[in-house]
Amino acid sequence: MSPRRSSDQSRLTVVSGPSGVGKGTVVAALRRRYPDVWVSVSATTRPPRPGERHGVQYFFTSDADFAAMAEEGALLEWANFAGYRYGTPREPVLSTLADGLPALLEIELQGARQIRAAMPEAQLVFLTSPSWAELERRLVQRGTEPADVIAARLAQARVELAARGEFDVVVCNDDVGRAAEELVQLVRHPRQRPG
Repeated sequence: MSPRRSSDQSRLTVVSGPSGVGKGTVVAALRRRYPDVWVSVSATTRPPRPGERHGVQYFFTSDADFAAMAEEGALLEWANFAGYRYGTPREPVLSTLADGLPALLEIELQGARQIRAAMPEAQLVFLTSPSWAELERRLVQRGTEPADVIAARLAQARVELAARGEFDVVVCNDDVGRAAEELVQLVRHPRQRPG
């Protein structure tokens, strides 16, 4: 039998932050630097963006299938965001942690709050942009959504930014490589929660 890692090394890390802050980009950079970390693939009812593949970026699912997963307790957390539902399949996360491996979730504020309630030992990391203007620029430049969806995402971003104090650590994505390296260090050596 292989030795199990300590609970500190296998504690769940949750990354959250407003749309457009670069969560996916930073997590992709982390995966290149630290391929040992397991990153959960969320389920969503939103349609794929260009270049996204089922089972890679998300498990794209129907409203009915998502509702069934939620009702059966197959999701560790789930939330409505910008008109779509997003959720984390429960079994792969719990199995990875049980194996003593580091696990990372990239989820929205509602989901992060659910994880904090269900798994208080999880490390919550808030990813932010250098400024509000930069966040707006990133959302618009992405070019994947109409103006009304961008406006809704910006309104939600104000709510999320106000909640940053609920997180254990704040990381600024002013440089993708630097932010990814900071996240790597947090996954490898989680910070102890006060109190």
